[in-house]
Amino acid sequence: MSHLKLFAAMVQWHGIKTLRKPGIARRVLFHGQRYVSSGTSEPFLSGSNSNYVEEMYYAWLENPQSVHKSWDLFFRNANAGQTYDPHLADQLERKASFLQSHGLAQTPGKAEKLVEDHLAVQSLIRVYQIRGHHVAQLDPLGILDADLDSFVPSDLITTIDKLGFYGLHESDLDKVFQLPTTTFIGGNENSLSLREIIKRLENTYCQHIGLEFMFINDVEQCQWIRQKFETPGVMKFTNEEKRTLLARLVRSMRFEDFLARKWSSEKRFGLEGCEVMIPALKTIIDKSSEMGIEYVIMGMPHRGRLNVLANVIRKELEQIFCQFDPKLEAADEVMSILLHGDAAFAGQGVVYETFHLSDLPSYTTNGTIHVVVNNQIGFTTDPRMARSSPYPTDVARVVNAPIFHVNADDPEAVMYVCSVAAEWRNTFNKDVVVDLVCYRRRGHNEMDEPMFTQPLMYKQIHKQVPVLKKYADKLIADGTVTLQEFEEEIAKYDRICEEAYTRSKDNKILHIKHWLDSPWPGFFNVDGEPKSMSCPPTGISEDLLTHIGNVASSVPVKDFKIHAGLSRILRARLEMTKNRVVDWALAEYMAFGSFLKEGIHVRLSGQDVERGTFSHRHHVLHDQEVDKRTCVPMNHLWEQQAPYTVCNSSLSEYGVLGFELGFAMASPNALVCWEAQFGDFHNTAQCIIDQFISSGQAKWVRHNGIVLLLPHGMEGMGPEHSSARPERFLQMSNDDSDAYPEFTEQFEVSQLYECNWIVVNCSTPANYFHVLRRQILLPFRKPLIVLTPKSLLRHPEAKSSFDEMVSGTTFQRVIPENGLAAQAPHEVKRVIFCTGKVYYDLVKERKNQDLEKQVAITRLEQISPFPFDLLKEELEKYPGADLVWCQEEHKNSGYYDYVKPRFRTIVNHTRPIWYVGREPAAAAATGNKNTHLVSLRRFLDTAFNLEAFEGKTF
Repeated sequence: MSHLKLFAAMVQWHGIKTLRKPGIARRVLFHGQRYVSSGTSEPFLSGSNSNYVEEMYYAWLENPQSVHKSWDLFFRNANAGQTYDPHLADQLERKASFLQSHGLAQTPGKAEKLVEDHLAVQSLIRVYQIRGHHVAQLDPLGILDADLDSFVPSDLITTIDKLGFYGLHESDLDKVFQLPTTTFIGGNENSLSLREIIKRLENTYCQHIGLEFMFINDVEQCQWIRQKFETPGVMKFTNEEKRTLLARLVRSMRFEDFLARKWSSEKRFGLEGCEVMIPALKTIIDKSSEMGIEYVIMGMPHRGRLNVLANVIRKELEQIFCQFDPKLEAADEVMSILLHGDAAFAGQGVVYETFHLSDLPSYTTNGTIHVVVNNQIGFTTDPRMARSSPYPTDVARVVNAPIFHVNADDPEAVMYVCSVAAEWRNTFNKDVVVDLVCYRRRGHNEMDEPMFTQPLMYKQIHKQVPVLKKYADKLIADGTVTLQEFEEEIAKYDRICEEAYTRSKDNKILHIKHWLDSPWPGFFNVDGEPKSMSCPPTGISEDLLTHIGNVASSVPVKDFKIHAGLSRILRARLEMTKNRVVDWALAEYMAFGSFLKEGIHVRLSGQDVERGTFSHRHHVLHDQEVDKRTCVPMNHLWEQQAPYTVCNSSLSEYGVLGFELGFAMASPNALVCWEAQFGDFHNTAQCIIDQFISSGQAKWVRHNGIVLLLPHGMEGMGPEHSSARPERFLQMSNDDSDAYPEFTEQFEVSQLYECNWIVVNCSTPANYFHVLRRQILLPFRKPLIVLTPKSLLRHPEAKSSFDEMVSGTTFQRVIPENGLAAQAPHEVKRVIFCTGKVYYDLVKERKNQDLEKQVAITRLEQISPFPFDLLKEELEKYPGADLVWCQEEHKNSGYYDYVKPRFRTIVNHTRPIWYVGREPAAAAATGNKNTHLVSLRRFLDTAFNLEAFEGKTF
């Protein structure tokens, strides 16, 4: 007995002291995972538990191997007077308490078996949570697995013999097991029979909803999802909700049927096979609206777009119908919904890039709801040929976004999933994916024949009962609606469509004013045109210039230690401000700062833009002694000012430029700039440029004022990082090279309004300042492409005086010769036209050759739209001179192919415009510094050889 007293005393000292602490976390180690639940633990030696421990202790004294090794370790430590692991004590307490309650305290063998069985059941529950989606009935056609793995996990209980995997037997099915805290299948019950546990797990995870969420590394979020789907009876709908769902399905399906009847030979990319998408979107919007969302921004592919416009956005049906007529051409709480096709979601790199933006501070949308219309095919490509991952949605796992797969032929399951998705987004402000597993009733479009390539799938599709009929039959059978009510609902919507179709015959003008003005209030008149066609001067007062310059030269935060090299830069800025001059970085600072005073938000993003790739900007200062302490002087200009957002982006162009494009589209009164690290980095965002920026107004009737800053210039640094490929932007410009324009008082602004974008290559800081200011002061918005310099950032000649930026000054589309040659224009032998950095090479060489009277040099600052009016004046000023276009780019690159026909139009093809520059080449630039200098020398010699073109014809 003395042994037991000694043991008990030690337990009291080592165990109860720890276990009695209120609020101590109870931890169970299970299969390598640690689950934590808070709660007050009961004393280890209390009540009947002490009797059981006593039994174990006597058994251990007789034979240490007769008890479980955990008891053995515990008693050894206690006898040795050692402190034991409280986690182990907690396990033992649980074991003792449970076994005692089941009358098994005196049968250690049975006790161990019962503990093992409970652990096995916990493991079984976890397996369903992790892998249940692999056997969920997701395919409406019943012929394909929604995932490409096509396997049944061996640890799921699909047949009775699988119980052996866990050491369980059929005889265990009616045994009652305590449920862990990581499941909600019990509802208000803490324990269930094994048979009921498996049944409830199958109902939750293996029916028409497949859940992927256990990879999320946040316990609270996993628990939230488990509660939403595991709790018994959560997926219940009232009769009114079911009737609303049916009515929405009627609208979705009958709209497609109506289009098919009226325009049977037109491609419309209908929604047949996924009609449930309309009520799904409506549910997301309804639920989000209940939670305080006021605006929804939606992006989607082609499939189902008309149906969404009609039945979600509620665009007037007559407006949609009249667009089929061949005679026509047609801040608050905000949430984004993106719709995707399954093949695109898995295959398009921009999906991955934008997911990686989702949690970045300056790019987050506070959670996007992604809805994947999973046709289980991409055009004609089988999923097994289109992706390597099991699901098309696997890319979303990289940001811990939960993925809800759902059979699109179960409308109620879809509605519930969409409701939970909306709650998730508005609870955690994180992305979520709804995968609508459906099919495509017709081919890729209505004129396509899918049987060529998917005969078995389409044989099944032709037999498939439409979802509307399935659901209507179900509701009629259970008495929720009558057949008459259902037929009346169909007739009602058909009548709405017919009446709108009749009205559309008399509606020969598309009213786009409402669609234009909705995010851009005040920009357009009733006809969708700008309210004015003039632009005020873009200069600002000298006091403003001085104030901004002084702040740009300072550190407006106390006790902030900056880098010594940065101190020199700030001192140089202050000196420039005192001398009333600016360099490139200071001119940009003044343009941005002037807008902030006017309440205009400025946003600059891109790779390393905070400092600037060329270490020239330094808009974010870093404390050299306090980690992550920063200062943005631009946000300290005035007490009441708009915010300035400058943010280094991820190493992405495609996704980031797409994000900035959307930001600019939603914010017409903000200056939104994206800077490429080097100009040619835009090539990986070419899709955004070609499909949306260049043609956005023509294709989508959407205006946009985004600014692209593209570092450009041949510096002998190799083919990469030299050229921003200006020829690509100029080729996509929509002005006509052969049309001689009519010059009116409003020609400059009218020309800007009619173009699809503006391309400039400024040669002075002042002109860069003005073109940024003009971007906001124009009465409309156009994308602006700025070919920014590299060497000119620090070129001693590339400076501008305040005189060129003060009130009353404007952007100069053309900077004419203003030296000796301009004083005697009839004596000038040659006029060299150029743009950008090469001007400084030409001026230096002209001076070296003492040709300042014979050669005039004129700069095109705005290349597109082409400044016909100003260049006409220049050409007429020098009637006897050769006309030369000089560029540092190769002949098949740069600007020559764009400017040549336009110059010839001005002179009515009576005078040639000669080319001077590098010869054609496949690469944008040479990688050999010597070769670069030799070619530069060669074309400069040609530019100032006044006899170079004698005897040549054009």
